[in-house]
Amino acid sequence: MAITMIDPFNVKNTPFEESHLLSKLKKAVVCARLFESQQENKSLLLNVSSFDLNNEKLYNQVKKDYEDVRRCIIEKGFECLSGSMGELVQPRTKGAGHGTTSRAFYARTRFVSQILGILPEEIS
Repeated sequence: MAITMIDPFNVKNTPFEESHLLSKLKKAVVCARLFESQQENKSLLLNVSSFDLNNEKLYNQVKKDYEDVRRCIIEKGFECLSGSMGELVQPRTKGAGHGTTSRAFYARTRFVSQILGILPEEIS
């Protein structure tokens, strides 16, 4: 699930507490729907959930993921970001890839599952 674009200048100069990532997560509403077909003639809404940053472990892990991306941009450069980074939030190529250099913060599957209450175990 895409959260927000990564502007290297902004991320490099902005701590997590003032970041677009945190700002977006504070007001995120996540809707889960049933995939029917590529034609998308209809869409059954299964669940709607807001994001709760009151969970200290969750907050700290998202902060660590952001700060790791920030450190990578500062020390190695934007081009060194990798989708393998991050436990809950990862920097990934925006869109289909194929040569594009823009990147966004994406919530990993287990993070989305936790937000929707599908994954009962707590993030550690």
